Amino acid sequence: MSAPSHFTCQEIVELVTDYLEGALDAGDATLFEEHMNFCDGCEWYLEQMRATIATVGRLEEDVAPDTREQLLTAFRHWKRT
Repeated sequence: MSAPSHFTCQEIVELVTDYLEGALDAGDATLFEEHMNFCDGCEWYLEQMRATIATVGRLEEDVAPDTREQLLTAFRHWKRT
């Protein structure tokens, strides 16, 4: 199976957490950023995610490490049905 040549908007939504955490491999990060160059809706979504993280990121210190990891795992694997 060959690598994708682009990501859909749905794929961007599913990958945004990994992108923001720097967890995408170089190829996927490039495809993600290329999508941002032409999709205003996904660019807006990414900026909203950044703003949310900046706002609630301060709360992270109050969360136990094991709970934090469980939450991050749940969000990484969450998909809309």
